[in-house]
Amino acid sequence: MVTTGDTTTTRPGRPPTADTAGRPTTGGTASTAGTVETVGAVETVGAVETVGAVETVGAATPPPTPTTALEAELLALAGSVPDPELPVLTLAELGVLRGLRLTAPGRVEVELTPTYTGCPAIEAMSADIERILHDHGIPDVEVRTVLSPPWTTDAITAEGRRKLADFGIAPPRPAGPSGGPVSVTLTIRCPHCGSTDTTLLSRFSSTACKALRRCESCREPFDHFKEL
Repeated sequence: MVTTGDTTTTRPGRPPTADTAGRPTTGGTASTAGTVETVGAVETVGAVETVGAVETVGAATPPPTPTTALEAELLALAGSVPDPELPVLTLAELGVLRGLRLTAPGRVEVELTPTYTGCPAIEAMSADIERILHDHGIPDVEVRTVLSPPWTTDAITAEGRRKLADFGIAPPRPAGPSGGPVSVTLTIRCPHCGSTDTTLLSRFSSTACKALRRCESCREPFDHFKEL
């Protein structure tokens, strides 16, 4: 827009513009620059820097306290407790003992995970852990039941699987990582003769975690620790 004397004309292709305060301008250049500066100010306040500050706080979380020699000794004692339903295995070999820490002088907290929710053996496990630690001079023992992450048969150690087979119980097959490929191995090997020609007799045996099978080669019945 050009003003000459008392006459106002508008050039084609150059519409009137306004600055950031809403006042008409003649060239449009100043208002465009002002707009860029305003946007730049908004971007400078950016949320990226704020998010970075939040992440820095999370990274500063102190790592877990290292296990002391006494905690390691007490953990080994608690892990040596035999499973009340499968005494051939210790709690450490079964993989249900999740942790132990000394919270104060003479006070220990133990984390224990049952093989399944409502397992009746969890109370006997807790009582046996308390007893062995009391005998070792720890007067205050608290056994906490931890359900997450849940226990699976993959937690049984290699030594535990060997002991199961030696005891006449077919160990569970590896279940693999959660969300991974599903095993297609359908045979259960007889712990007595090694044959894979076995038949399911009952989905449940002496405990809910075992099934009863029979070997068609040696005709011996045996328990199979079911995969979970």
